[in-house]
Amino acid sequence: MTLLTMSSKGQLVIPKDVREALKIKPKQKILLKRLKDRVELMPLPENPVEAFCGVFEKGPSFTDALLTERKKELEHEEKDIT
Repeated sequence: MTLLTMSSKGQLVIPKDVREALKIKPKQKILLKRLKDRVELMPLPENPVEAFCGVFEKGPSFTDALLTERKKELEHEEKDIT
């Protein structure tokens, strides 16, 4: 555990060994999450879309459901026109 001191501007310095262990680079975004009486810091990946691709379990496709629904709407619209 490391003790940090907040500056008069509200800034904290993440120690070098922690930055290196978490592979935090300069100007990288870090998520701060407030949990009642403490905070949690989580470095965000450089490319969040790529990093989170595939994290959800396989299941029904929302895109397929939307396309199916749209196809039904188009068929209904075509019947109304004719």
